[in-house]
Amino acid sequence: MLSQLLMINQEPGAMPGEGLTAVETFTYFVAAPVGLFLLISLISWALTGEKKKSKSTSSITHIE
Repeated sequence: MLSQLLMINQEPGAMPGEGLTAVETFTYFVAAPVGLFLLISLISWALTGEKKKSKSTSSITHIE
């Protein structure tokens, strides 16, 4: 009975494969997106962080 209910929502000719395990689901839909977000955040933070001020200032780059 349950298998018939699951077949109702499938497209004609569809041949679904096996479902994902809990570990695969967590990896694909939680761990990977969070990891990518952290990696992109780290890269953008590193590239846009404050620059070290040079000790010698020039009148061209600094106005007092």
